[in-house]
Amino acid sequence: MAYTFRKMHGLGNDFVVFDARAGGLLLDNALARKVADRRLGIGCDQVIVIARGRGEADAAMRIFNADGDEVEACGNATRCVARLLLEETDAPVVRIDTPGGLLVCRDAGGDMITVDMGKPRLDWREIPLARAVDTKSFAFDVPGAPASSRHAKMAAVPVQAAAVSMGNPHCVLFVEDAETAPVADWGPVIEHDVLFPARTNVEFVQVLSPERVRMRVWERGAGITRACGTGACAAAVAAHRRGLTSRQTDVVLDGGKLHIAWRASDDHVLMTGSASLAFTGDIDLGALEHAT
Repeated sequence: MAYTFRKMHGLGNDFVVFDARAGGLLLDNALARKVADRRLGIGCDQVIVIARGRGEADAAMRIFNADGDEVEACGNATRCVARLLLEETDAPVVRIDTPGGLLVCRDAGGDMITVDMGKPRLDWREIPLARAVDTKSFAFDVPGAPASSRHAKMAAVPVQAAAVSMGNPHCVLFVEDAETAPVADWGPVIEHDVLFPARTNVEFVQVLSPERVRMRVWERGAGITRACGTGACAAAVAAHRRGLTSRQTDVVLDGGKLHIAWRASDDHVLMTGSASLAFTGDIDLGALEHAT
């Protein structure tokens, strides 16, 4: 039951990556949650399983959040898997099949990878939302948001939000100062709000210039992370739709910078950033499965 894994990260958003193309790896939600546990397991924001690709895909990718839920997309993890496949094949381009769609990935030099994330989904039904809204800007009450005291509650706080799907749902809030934004307080409340039937990632975005924004993120099923690739794409799309930025934007996250280009010719979003290998190891999943 010993399996080799790679510990990788994209700007500090970290992953445990298993290669299951040869078969034999049985990973369910409960075991993925134990692998992600930073005290009892290896520890990560997401657990990634590389599987055999079908059709034009070079490989497929399964994504488990730290809470064990299997989800549709992860931009930073896609760059990490793409790096492994590019090094393995020595090809300039690889295609990765994800639950959120087929993603085309290219070597951008050094440890940089560009991923074509496809078209953003902007219709409220595609995100999905529980009711019809203008996803560019809609009124949203953050329910029961904490007041100055973490133990006190106040009435719902009205905000103007945007919603985008990059294969997974995102709620984007534009704030005056990302550093002081209530990420830890509002993030989990919005993630679980009834407006988002599949739950949602939450981005807190400060516009610094037409070509640069600062973003902090609460990831669905993982909490505060140092970076979120799909979140950066969603933030860039939402900002441009509001007329706040150009189609090419640097998104500055806690862990570093991603360059996002929303291409006018076909509406595809291109994400460029680093993909890093921290270490490799082996883990006895049988022992971990029975650990308490």
